[in-house]
Amino acid sequence: MGNFSAAEKARYHAWFQHNGADGWITVAKKTENGKFHQYHFQPEELATQLTNWLGEDVFFSQNTFYRPQRSIENIRQLRSLYVDLDFYLFNFDPSWVMGKLEHEFFGKIIPEPNVIIFSGQGIVLIWLIDPVPHKALPLWQAVQNYFVNQLSELGGDPKAADAARVFRIAGSVNSKNGAEVRAEYRHDFKYQLRQIQFDYLPDLNDEIKPPKKKRMGRKKKVAQLFNTYKLHYARLMDLVKLVELRDYAVTGHREVICFLYRYWLCCYSNDPAEALNQTMMLNLQFTHPLTIKEVERATRSAEKAWEARNNEEANRIAIEKGYPGAGYNISNKKLISWLDITDEEQTHLTTIIGQGEKRRRNTVYQREKRRESGVQARAEYLQKEQQKTMDKLSILRVVTQENPGASVRDLARLTGFSVGYVHKLKKQL
Repeated sequence: MGNFSAAEKARYHAWFQHNGADGWITVAKKTENGKFHQYHFQPEELATQLTNWLGEDVFFSQNTFYRPQRSIENIRQLRSLYVDLDFYLFNFDPSWVMGKLEHEFFGKIIPEPNVIIFSGQGIVLIWLIDPVPHKALPLWQAVQNYFVNQLSELGGDPKAADAARVFRIAGSVNSKNGAEVRAEYRHDFKYQLRQIQFDYLPDLNDEIKPPKKKRMGRKKKVAQLFNTYKLHYARLMDLVKLVELRDYAVTGHREVICFLYRYWLCCYSNDPAEALNQTMMLNLQFTHPLTIKEVERATRSAEKAWEARNNEEANRIAIEKGYPGAGYNISNKKLISWLDITDEEQTHLTTIIGQGEKRRRNTVYQREKRRESGVQARAEYLQKEQQKTMDKLSILRVVTQENPGASVRDLARLTGFSVGYVHKLKKQL
């Protein structure tokens, strides 16, 4: 697209990745102090607005959000997978990296990407997928991290692997070296997330569609990671839901909420800087926010715990002491106590629930299961039993009238009922 203007390149890049998208798309520009100034557009607005944003260090989100706020819990559609290759940190030549990708990676251990962004220093590989909702985020993250791990020898950046990530847009300029960002479009086939998982991460099949009989033996590492993603994401979403249920009036629990949010987001995204940034944004939504210094002080230990969790020696020592591993392993009982979560609030949460709520859900589940298998509802069952009793009373009444002098034993013989049951029915006559 060498003959096109920078604005045309940017518009085409945005259209290629977000054509037919649903939700808000973030456009961000890095300011002189290194922070992002960002705005959010609906897909139909993006093409007309991009011209106003072009220049140095312009980025856009790869997925969309259900409200104009760039964060994991606001994901509306997961539309792509991506890996940021910082190969310049190893002094690799770009042409050598591209040759290695073509001959050793594409179509072998990873699919061929749809788009390759040459960002001025590194390379970003983009795989477009049929859009999936936010509930698929744990599976998306497992596949995403698999791609990053496979490309780690070429500088795959694990800190650029979260679903709210932004990357440079074609036609913009990288201020670090003055190079124009360009995009290479290789094909427009959209992959299916489940098919990629099936082809490249078959170990997750039993986690996504569990077998009827649980298999014995230790789970493989990829399955353990997938379940960890699911747990951390579910807890993050529960925390945000709790804040919403309380209309953001969480004074008295602000420090704990910010601490938990920062820790779980560190564990999920592996990006402590972005986790702190998102924690600050969550705090600003409170009716009475903490100061920046208060948030940093209250949550500092969250990042330290995350670092310990990723440290082999710290994990070994923790396991020797009888813990599941380093970092924080907080029980639901403690979380409910720390946050004063009521029984009613628990009915709206996914994973931070007590034994009472678990029993209630299990009762509802078993009832629905019985109904699906054809077992009658209790009210229906009692109604039918009552009808049966009335029918038997009618039979006994007729036999009694026809045999006025018959004993209870005789009546039992004539009706086919037990002696005890005849006694019981006679009381109702």
